Amino acid sequence: MTMLFKRLAKAAPIAFGGQTKSCSRFRFGALAAISGGIVSYYFVSSPNVVYLDQLNEDAAPKAALNPDKWIEFKLQDKVQASHNSQLFRFSFDPDVKLGLNVASCLITRAPHGQNADGKTKYVIRPYTPISDPEAKGYFDLLIKVYPEGKMSQHFASLKPGDVLEVKGPIEKLKYSPNMKKHIGMIAGGSGITPMLQIIDAILKNPDDNTKVSLIYANVSPDDILLKKKLDVLAVSNPNLKIFYTVDNPTNDWVGGKGYISKDMAVKGLPSPSDDALILVSLIYYEYHTILISSN
Repeated sequence: MTMLFKRLAKAAPIAFGGQTKSCSRFRFGALAAISGGIVSYYFVSSPNVVYLDQLNEDAAPKAALNPDKWIEFKLQDKVQASHNSQLFRFSFDPDVKLGLNVASCLITRAPHGQNADGKTKYVIRPYTPISDPEAKGYFDLLIKVYPEGKMSQHFASLKPGDVLEVKGPIEKLKYSPNMKKHIGMIAGGSGITPMLQIIDAILKNPDDNTKVSLIYANVSPDDILLKKKLDVLAVSNPNLKIFYTVDNPTNDWVGGKGYISKDMAVKGLPSPSDDALILVSLIYYEYHTILISSN
């Protein structure tokens, strides 16, 4: 499994990708029979018989996430994605979706010492999975590991089989196909993850004609996350345009240089109009995420 995970990380690259029946319509009576320590319940609705074990099977949760409860997800595997970023795959029921809409994130927490009363303190951070929201049984998180980052250091310490507490989803933008003709995006560092969630949703829908223009800023070329995947998407989809800029370019760098400037924004993003939307997702240190929109 580890070798397959690493192979997918290089080929994708780095991005991997993969009814409760109501009883109210029945007029039923409940019969209970107890014999030899075996209890069996069944419901009768003439002329139909519906067994409780079938109802329990049909009543399985539609989503792995719970917005009101911390759920433990087991780490299946992790791989190095860049010199300071790692990709983590967490698993759950293979018949269930995670429960994320586009665009939304999840909240993670990890124990971090105790308070004065001896109760456990937690560090809490939001992250946007880069896996397909329609995937069943797993989700992938791309984490940039900072030397002083409390949560990212916790991620780095995780080993396959360890668990992570997660709650959600938290909706950031309710996206619908063709809601705007042109979407402009400004992303920095690991702030690319919520943008990729929207980009993937647009490009995999043949009926969505939305144009996307992305300006993606990083410290150096080596810090650009998911670049191979983004480049493949841009080459194969004329509606996606990407402009990279870095603070510390190498000698062979052919993209933008320095911080995102007004000139970059004017040239690379759609002009203000009712048919345009601008999204901004920048990461400062490890946890300050901004996702704002404006017409």
